[in-house]
Amino acid sequence: MAQHISTFRVIFATAITTFLISASGTADAQRQSQIFDTEIENTIRLYATPVLRAAGLEPNAVRVHIVRSNAPNAFVAKGQRIFLTTELLTASESPGQLIGVLAHETGHIAGGHLARLDIMLRDAQSPALLSNVLGAVIGVLAGDAGAAAAVASGGQMAVIRNLLSFTRTQERSADRAAVVLLERTRQSSKGLLEFLEYLDSQQALIISRRRQQELSYDVTHPLTRERMAYIRDQVGRSRHSARPSPAPLIRLHDRMRAKLKAFLNHPGRTLREYREDDRGEAARYARAIAYYRGGEIGRAIAIIDGLIGDSPDDPYFLELKGQILFENGRIAESIAPYEAAVRLLPRAPLLRIGLAHAQIELNETELLDAAVVNLEEALRGDRMLPFAWRLAATAYGRKGRLGRSSLASAEYNLMVGRFGDALRMADRARRILKRGAPGWLRAGDVINAAKAAQAAKAGAEARR
Repeated sequence: MAQHISTFRVIFATAITTFLISASGTADAQRQSQIFDTEIENTIRLYATPVLRAAGLEPNAVRVHIVRSNAPNAFVAKGQRIFLTTELLTASESPGQLIGVLAHETGHIAGGHLARLDIMLRDAQSPALLSNVLGAVIGVLAGDAGAAAAVASGGQMAVIRNLLSFTRTQERSADRAAVVLLERTRQSSKGLLEFLEYLDSQQALIISRRRQQELSYDVTHPLTRERMAYIRDQVGRSRHSARPSPAPLIRLHDRMRAKLKAFLNHPGRTLREYREDDRGEAARYARAIAYYRGGEIGRAIAIIDGLIGDSPDDPYFLELKGQILFENGRIAESIAPYEAAVRLLPRAPLLRIGLAHAQIELNETELLDAAVVNLEEALRGDRMLPFAWRLAATAYGRKGRLGRSSLASAEYNLMVGRFGDALRMADRARRILKRGAPGWLRAGDVINAAKAAQAAKAGAEARR
C-alpha cells in the first residue's frame, strides 16, 4: 500500500507497551503494524462508549488501537489504551461479540489491573530476572503461550508463575466486570460467550487436550472452557440475553469486516467471498476495494459511485473514491471527494490528512495554504500520527516556514524512533524559531525526549 494515510492504511508505528516500560525503566519500543482508519475506529468507539460510561470512564480518554495480526486477541495498556487485532475484528460475527470483548477489556481498565501489574514487576529480584519476566509477559500478550516456559527456569519460574497466576485472576475479574457492564447497558452477554466458544474451537484445532492441561499454568487467560462456564450461567440469568443487536450496528459491523477483509486479503479471495450476485452494501464495498487493489480502477469507481448515489452523505465512500483517484494519478479529481468527506466529518484527523496530501501533491499556492490548515487541524485532534508530521514538514518547507518545518520533522522522527534525526531537526528548529515562543519550547521538549529515549535504549542494550 502507498505510504500516505487516507481511507485505510497499514503503517509502521513505534508502539510502546507502556506498563512494561514503566516497570523496567526502559524505552525499548517494538515495531508493530498498526492500522489507522476513521470508519473502523468510529465503529469501535460507538460500540465501546456505553460500556465505558457504565464503568465510570470518560470515552474520549480511552484510545483504541488496531494492530494487524492473524491472532484473535485484545489487550489493554496503561494510559487507558485498548488494542484489538484485525483477526479479532474480522472473526467477530456480530456487534455483540465485539462489544463483549470491549466490555472485558474495559473491566481491566476500570479494575486498575495494569497499575497492580506494575507493582508486581517492580518487585522482581534483579534486572536479569525482570528481563525474563518481561519476556514471558510479552510472549503471552503476543499469543505465544509457550514463551513463558521458554524464558524461565529454576527460581525464575516461581516469579513468573506468581505473575501469571495474578493475571489469570485479573481475567476472571474482567469477565465478571464485563457481565455487570453489559447488564447496566441492557446488552446481552451472549456475544461474549459466542466469541469465547469461537476461541475455544480455534484452540482445540491447534493444541491437544493434554497440552492444554499443561499450558493452563502458563497462559494469562484462563482456559476458555472455564470462562465460558461462568458466562453461560450469567447468560441464563440475564433478562437481556434474547435481545438482538440493533440493525444499524449490524450494518456497521458488516461494513467493518468487509473493509478489513478487502484491504488485508488478496483481491481474488475477496471477490470469491463477496460474489457479484450479492447486492448488499457491505459486499459492494468489499468488491470496490478488491477491484481497486487489483488495478481494475474503472470497475472500482463504478461501484463506489453507485454506493455514493445510494448514500450521498456517507463520508467513507467519498473518502475511498478520493483515495482511488489519488493513488492512480488523478490527483486533481481526488480533491472534490476528499473535501466532501471532510465537510461531513470535519473533526476526523485522518480525512483531513488525506485531503492535505492531495493538496500538497498538486503544489499550488492556495492549496498549500489549505493543506497547512488541514494538517494543523488534524494534529490538534491527534498529535500521535507520524505521517501528519511528515506532511506538515513538507508543507511548511514549501511555504518557507523553515522553523516550523524543522520542528515538524523532529516530531516525525521522534515518533518513528529515529532519535538522532529528531535531535538534529529539533536543534535546527531552536536556532530558527524565536526564543521563548511555543515552537521553540516544544523543540526543547523533543530534544529532552529524544535524549532520554537514546539513553534508555543504550541501557537496555547494555543489559542484554
